[in-house]
Amino acid sequence: FSIKRECHQVLQMTQGNKSKNETYYQFEGGVKLGIGAFNLMLSLLPGRILRLLEFIGFSGNRDLGLCQLREGASGSSLRAILCTFTLLVYHTYVSLILGTGEANIQEADSLLEPYLQKFPNGSIILFYAARIDTLKGNFEKASIFFFLLMFQECIAAQQEWKQIHHLCYWELMWCFTFQQNWLQAYRYADLLSKESRWSKAIYVFQKAAILCMLPEDDLKRTGEDIVSLFRQVDGLKQRIAGKSIPTEKFAVRKARRYASSQPVKLVLPALEMMYVWNGFAIVGKRPDLTENLLVTIEKEETTLQNETNHSEYYMDDVCMLQLLKGLCLKHLGRLMQAELCFSRVIQSEKQIKYDTYLVPFTLYELGLLYKQQDEREKAIRYIEAAKNNYKEYSMESRLHFRIHAAL
Repeated sequence: FSIKRECHQVLQMTQGNKSKNETYYQFEGGVKLGIGAFNLMLSLLPGRILRLLEFIGFSGNRDLGLCQLREGASGSSLRAILCTFTLLVYHTYVSLILGTGEANIQEADSLLEPYLQKFPNGSIILFYAARIDTLKGNFEKASIFFFLLMFQECIAAQQEWKQIHHLCYWELMWCFTFQQNWLQAYRYADLLSKESRWSKAIYVFQKAAILCMLPEDDLKRTGEDIVSLFRQVDGLKQRIAGKSIPTEKFAVRKARRYASSQPVKLVLPALEMMYVWNGFAIVGKRPDLTENLLVTIEKEETTLQNETNHSEYYMDDVCMLQLLKGLCLKHLGRLMQAELCFSRVIQSEKQIKYDTYLVPFTLYELGLLYKQQDEREKAIRYIEAAKNNYKEYSMESRLHFRIHAAL
């Protein structure tokens, strides 16, 4: 980073030179890529980590990073396409998973358009075009055929690089999950669990979670054993540099319900995983599909209430459903009802036994709800409470990234 910073200083000193050759423009493109990527990615880190890095000489200025990458992407250097792809990754993935879900789809579209015209059959270009369509909420009818065709063409166009296939399977799985087309979602989850080695624990858990959503007859036709799949999850988790992957730890904790001789079934696990990946921010662009999800959640809520013998997980399940219900109501514009759902979760804090992540995440969502209504002081109070008052819960680091983006 210090080398890139010195190069940036050299570049600024030579800005006034009238004689600029090809070497200069290539140097400029490299500097803008380096400075832009460093600043943008470091700006995502929570405040306490960023302050430490700034103390030892790093900087994480989001606006500077975006500005440098945009300038680099508009140039003619060899790094222009790398600047473009860095911005595309940020807008279509990073800002969604580690941010509040407010992706700049318009900029992503305009960045990709010239490359889509120049390389209409490029697998990576097709993949991003389809991803952008997904983020727009184009899941079905005429548009679904278009973007799913793009994914299939992406698979056909690149037979040697299997990772591209797996990315497409992941996206297709979620597209069908958003539509609650569980058999098709299962098809791609199954392919991932068999072919990809990136995170076997996540893939097997996701596959089992989707199978939980199927009617009994459809489940039997798949020939799958849900209990057996959930029991595999713990043995598939991996460690990187001695640390567990947070999403895998979450999956392992949820799958523990099936470890005993009398398993307690998970409630709408596929929708819970949708929330983990911030999928409600995507499906929320489609009121019809959001309404369908709300119907599914309310049906499960009624089933849970009608049970006579409540398990030890009962309040955890009730609160999880309230959180998901609140998210649907928020995206449907029924903000008072959403607030009521979130408040119920917070009020039930002492009754939650295992899914302790629910309260801090709900405080965060309630804060975003107030922010949406321009009640800034209230929003900050709830988001800060989520940040400062809770420790050692599932997905803690992911929530801190989202809080940093929200504040």
